[in-house]
Amino acid sequence: MKLENIITKLQNREPRILGQEEFRKSAVLLPLIEVENEIHILFEVRSMQMRSQPGDVCFPGGKIDKEDKDPKSCAIRETTEELGIRATTIKDMVPLDYIVADSGRMIYPFIGSITNPDHIQPSEAEVEEVFTVPLNFFLQTRPDVYKVNVQVVPEEDFPYDLIVGGENYNWNTRSIDELFYTYNGKAIWGLTAKILTHFLTLLDSNSYY
Repeated sequence: MKLENIITKLQNREPRILGQEEFRKSAVLLPLIEVENEIHILFEVRSMQMRSQPGDVCFPGGKIDKEDKDPKSCAIRETTEELGIRATTIKDMVPLDYIVADSGRMIYPFIGSITNPDHIQPSEAEVEEVFTVPLNFFLQTRPDVYKVNVQVVPEEDFPYDLIVGGENYNWNTRSIDELFYTYNGKAIWGLTAKILTHFLTLLDSNSYY
């Protein structure tokens, strides 16, 4: 293959995230509602019957299906299924920054308002309960931050003989910040807290980040 053929073949391509076709993709909605003329954020508590993360606080959302036109359509569909509301009650959706997680996941978050929160009827199969927190609470509250150390643990048949240093190879390890907000006994943490904090930074330059 000639050099000019390689350049011609690749010069117009748009870069993507390497391996993204293998990522598990999902979308979530950060729902804003009005409670007594004050803006609140609505959260779900995952059903204790769920196989994944039972009892955790989260935003409505889930896996992007083949039938979903795009991540926004997925966020709307999942929200209507989990909260028992019509898609027409979800307004003013705006995308936030998407997340690429080390675990092979891509999450597309959106904010949006729910116009008739009194009509919410959570799905018993997926949602243990819903609750709201005033937006002002988060704007005035810094999250607690804890370090989580990430370690590299190769499998038993890892080919140490092929790398310089062998079993004494100096793996680059790191730690990540895990954010926690607590409100009325509820712990908001994990990717939910990261998405929430990102949203808050867009509103207030003096917030956590």
